[in-house]
Amino acid sequence: MKYIVHLSRILTGILFIISGFIKLNDPLGFSYKLEEYFSAEVLNLEFLIPFALGISVIVVVFEVVLGVFLLIGYKPKFTVWSLLLMIVFFTFLTFYSAYFDKVKDCGCFGDALKLTPWESFTKDVILLVLILILFVGLKHIKPIFTKLPTTVIALLSFILSLWFGYHVLMHLPSIDFRAYAIGKNIQEQIITPEDAPKPVSEYTWTFNVNGEHQEYITNGSYPKVDGDYVSVETKVIDEGYIPPIQDFTIEADGENKLDDFLEVDKLLIITIYAKEKSEAEGIGKIKALTDKAIAKGYTVIGVSASGSDKMAALVEANDLNFSFYATDEKVVKTIVRSNPGVIILHKGTVVNKAHWNDFEDVEL
Repeated sequence: MKYIVHLSRILTGILFIISGFIKLNDPLGFSYKLEEYFSAEVLNLEFLIPFALGISVIVVVFEVVLGVFLLIGYKPKFTVWSLLLMIVFFTFLTFYSAYFDKVKDCGCFGDALKLTPWESFTKDVILLVLILILFVGLKHIKPIFTKLPTTVIALLSFILSLWFGYHVLMHLPSIDFRAYAIGKNIQEQIITPEDAPKPVSEYTWTFNVNGEHQEYITNGSYPKVDGDYVSVETKVIDEGYIPPIQDFTIEADGENKLDDFLEVDKLLIITIYAKEKSEAEGIGKIKALTDKAIAKGYTVIGVSASGSDKMAALVEANDLNFSFYATDEKVVKTIVRSNPGVIILHKGTVVNKAHWNDFEDVEL
C-alpha cells in the first residue's frame, strides 16, 4: 500500500501542476471557458459570469499549489481533502458536459491539449481513483523535507503562482498555444489539406417493413430495403481533420475581406472584442500606436464584434485614422488575450502581438 500511495502521490501531483500551470499561463482563456459553463445553456449560473476571471485565477492557483503541496508532503490531510473535493467537482462538470453534450472542450489543459468531453471525464475518473488511494493511505504521505524548508517551498509556490497569474493578465500568455501565435501563418491554419482525414458519419435508417419498424445502418448510402421509409438519424463517428482556424472573418457591409488583408505586406490589426468591456487606458493608447504604424507604411484596421455604430463612435471620439471591421467575438478573444490588443501580420504570418499595456514597446 505504501508504494501504491507514493506512485499515486507522484502522478497526481505532477498532473495537477501541469494542468494548473497550463491554465495559469492563460487565466483569461480559462475564464472564457468558465463563462461557457455558467451560461444558461449549460449550468444556468449566469450570476457567476461577472466573477469568472476571479474564480479562474483562484482555481488554477489552487490547482498548482495543491500539486506542489502533495509532492512535498505539506499538510497532507488538508491537501488530500482539497484534492478530493476539487476532483469530485471537476468529475461532475466533465460528466455533465459529456452526457448532455454541452461543452465540447473542458479546458482542462487550456489550448495546449484538446480533449473530447468523454476523454476529459475519463481523465477525471482516473484522477479520482488516484486521490481515493491517497485518501485511504493518508498515513503514508510524509513531508520529504523538515518543517521549515517544507513551509518555505509551500509559501513560495503560492506567491510565485499568484505573481505569474498577474503577470500574464497584465501582458500576454508566456506560451501561446493558439493558432494565432507568433510565427503561425493564418492561411495555413484555415485550409484543409487534400490528404486530410475526412469526416465519418453513421446513418441509422428506419423503414416500415410488413408493418414493423426496422433499422438499417449505413455510412451514408441509401439502403435497398423492401419497405417504406420512415426516418433517418445521423451520428458523427469521426470528425476528421478540423482546421485550427474556422470562423475568422473581416467583414464590411456583409462582404468578407479576409483573403485580401492576408495578402498585405505590413498589416496591423487592433482587436476589441467588446467596446463596453474594453479598458479605457488601453483605448487611449491606440492612436499613438496606429498613427506611428501608418507613418511607417502599415495598413491599419480594427476588428470587433461590437457593431459598426459603436465602433464608428469610438473612432470619432478618439480621432483614429482607420476603420473597424466586423468579426466573431470568440475569434477576437482568441487572437489576443487583451481588450484592446494588437496583432501584426506579414502576408498572413503573425510577426508580433501585444497586450495594451505593452503598446509602447511594439516594434514596427
